[in-house]
Amino acid sequence: MSLRDLIPSFLIGAVASARSMTPMATLATARLLGRPTPGPLVLLDRPLFRFGALALGLGELAGDKMKSAPDRTVFLGLLARTLSAGIAGAALAPRDRSAAGAGIAVGTAVPMAYLTLAGRKRAMARMGQTRSGLIEDLLIVGAGAAVVALGVGAARHRR
Repeated sequence: MSLRDLIPSFLIGAVASARSMTPMATLATARLLGRPTPGPLVLLDRPLFRFGALALGLGELAGDKMKSAPDRTVFLGLLARTLSAGIAGAALAPRDRSAAGAGIAVGTAVPMAYLTLAGRKRAMARMGQTRSGLIEDLLIVGAGAAVVALGVGAARHRR
């Protein structure tokens, strides 16, 4: 095992910094497509949690455009990022390094939430909340899908 095996965990933490539910939604999508993760992901093997993760991911995308949407750095936002990044980081790490994957993902998600918020605020000042949010959605959902594809692809190659 090398540090390279934890790159998907680091990257999914970066995704969680901007959209807390996207890591879980992209992992749920991978499970729906029959793709295994290198590390454990027991809850998303249950349909209620799998479809719940997808619904939360879609809800977050819609809710982010509302004027009343809180900053991602409020307590509940950081808690959601911590949980989502930790679960996803563990799932994308090799099975024997799932704790390290969770730690790296959380350690990435929380400080980067402040950076991505600063970037989003600058974008909002230039182009408004809805337009900047849609652009961020495209970037983050695409990045989340790519990271999960990378992580599950790496799992297939190790077998």
